Amino acid sequence: MDKILLMLQLQTQLNDATNGPDWVNGVTKNTKVINWSRCIYMECAEMVDSFSWKHWKNIDAQPDWDNLQIEVVDVWHFIISLGIENYSRMLKGNIEELAINISQMDDFSKIQTTTTTFASQDEVISKVENIMALVLSKDELDLDALISEFFDLTIMSGLNLQTLYRLYVGKNILNQFRQDHGYKDGTYVKMWDEVEDNVIMKHIWESNSDIKPDALYKELEKLYLALNKS
Repeated sequence: MDKILLMLQLQTQLNDATNGPDWVNGVTKNTKVINWSRCIYMECAEMVDSFSWKHWKNIDAQPDWDNLQIEVVDVWHFIISLGIENYSRMLKGNIEELAINISQMDDFSKIQTTTTTFASQDEVISKVENIMALVLSKDELDLDALISEFFDLTIMSGLNLQTLYRLYVGKNILNQFRQDHGYKDGTYVKMWDEVEDNVIMKHIWESNSDIKPDALYKELEKLYLALNKS
């Protein structure tokens, strides 16, 4: 439960900083409407593009599992944002209660495993489309079903609670870094010497398993400043 609660706390902090305190009511500090469901299905579409699903193009290309895992973490950002918003709007409770409820779900035990393997391309895409169907439904949001499907996807993507947590923290720090360096006004450079910043962040984590979030931020800043001085 501790890792779930920490991720919910970090997401709240990021959303507060990026969108203002009214984000739980579906609007940013700039009065722009927030649609977390749309964020989820659009990221899911990008996730599918990790595979050579097109029957007319690159039919022998291998799955990009690294990209898939990053997209899984991106979807998780939006799912927990949707969950926090839902709990606030429906008066279900605060993030502590949401964390408890998530940790008590039957499917939560699935991601606490230490053994992970990749599922087949078709199985992963089918699971992704299940998630899309849930958030595209006109019926009342079934948050528990959405999180359960996501936990299935987590395992199928070669992740577990520990690796999901580590990548989530890394992406959370990267998102904050982006906001601090012009992401919202369009001046931020996402490709670092022809490598996407997501990949840079993932490599930093993988090369130093003990790195702290503030140290990760400083490492990203050092690399970014060096890139923009050249």
